[in-house]
Amino acid sequence: MNDLDLWMKACAARAERALDDYLPDADVAPERLHEAMRYAVLGGGKRVRPLLVYAAGEACQNGADHSAALDAAAVAVELIHVYSLVHDDMPCMDDDVLRRGRPTVHVQYDEACALLVGDALQAQAFDVLARLPVAPALTVQALQVLTVAAGSAGMAGGQAIDLASVGRQLTREELEGMHRLKTGALLRASAALGGIVVGAAPEQRRAIDTYAQAVGLAFQVVDDILDVTGDAAQLGKTAGKDAAADKPTYVSLLGLDAARALAESLREQAHAALAPLGSRAERLAALADFIVLRDR
Repeated sequence: MNDLDLWMKACAARAERALDDYLPDADVAPERLHEAMRYAVLGGGKRVRPLLVYAAGEACQNGADHSAALDAAAVAVELIHVYSLVHDDMPCMDDDVLRRGRPTVHVQYDEACALLVGDALQAQAFDVLARLPVAPALTVQALQVLTVAAGSAGMAGGQAIDLASVGRQLTREELEGMHRLKTGALLRASAALGGIVVGAAPEQRRAIDTYAQAVGLAFQVVDDILDVTGDAAQLGKTAGKDAAADKPTYVSLLGLDAARALAESLREQAHAALAPLGSRAERLAALADFIVLRDR
């Protein structure tokens, strides 16, 4: 196991412990809802968004101990991400039965419970972020970043465009715009939150944002590739869903080879953006590699 693998494993375990601490206990009323929330969140997933929080914080760390703030930011962004997965998997959206290698929440419980799980996780994310142990001005900035990323100008808006695009042939610009919202916005917010809570300087935030825009789009390009080349065991979710649903993807628009070339170009852009941060950005650079090269 290499250094990156060890770091990712340690950070994923750290995020898991923080999520476990912040989530309501399953024996607290309403018990079934809390049990389902914990089922949705704990015990699975790559934790890419918390990893970006931790790596960005490491790249901009000023010597003070910001562990608690980074944990809270990692929890908040992961709760938003999981809420979106729970809702996306429901019959009214993507109607999927498998997530992270096990039954989706609406299958394991029921549709009404899944709807409430998503609602509760979203609310809890902002409650966690509102209690950040940082200066109030930084808390406000963090809340603004995550609010925009999760809303109609971000993830929810991208999902609306995605649903409206089934059966349509989008231009490359339209497809990129959709995915910068649907997938990229929350990944971009994750990196931004890591910088905000450690008090990153403006030039550091700009570098991280440029990096995160490239990584966010690359993540979706590779997801589109894996939907074609991967299987359920590898993905932890149903493979081939996009093609079966006649959804526009980078593979359907560009072809497999060109989609891979685009992902590689975005990886290079991400690396170039980190130059102003120097050696402290090594984890961010390694995460860009991990995100792009996971299809190989």
